[in-house]
Amino acid sequence: MGAWQDGNGTLTVPGREEGPVDLLIAASYGARYRGLLGRDGLHGALMLTPCASVHTFRMRFTIDVAYLDKELRVLDVRTMRPGRLGLPRPRSRHVLEAEAGAMARWGVRPGVRLAIGPPQRPAA
Repeated sequence: MGAWQDGNGTLTVPGREEGPVDLLIAASYGARYRGLLGRDGLHGALMLTPCASVHTFRMRFTIDVAYLDKELRVLDVRTMRPGRLGLPRPRSRHVLEAEAGAMARWGVRPGVRLAIGPPQRPAA
């Protein structure tokens, strides 16, 4: 996708039979700052870009966090409860957030290369 912009997209995980995951992209300072604050949950995933670390202060739910390099390869996956500060990951360029347990269900684990595409159109 090149130059990242705020908006919607899809996250494709190799080997995932259920198809792509809905994705919200936060590329501007304001969108990254807001992140998941004030939400009670998340359908799909949120990608913060550029980003090398996150925190869960003032969040209402536990999240999975995947750190991605510039080629969208997963460097690490962590589960973070509210009120935590994540350590920066040196090669991380993007961070993917989802509700706790989602990354394991989707097959997101270190070494997997993800793909991001445009939003899917509803079936006619």
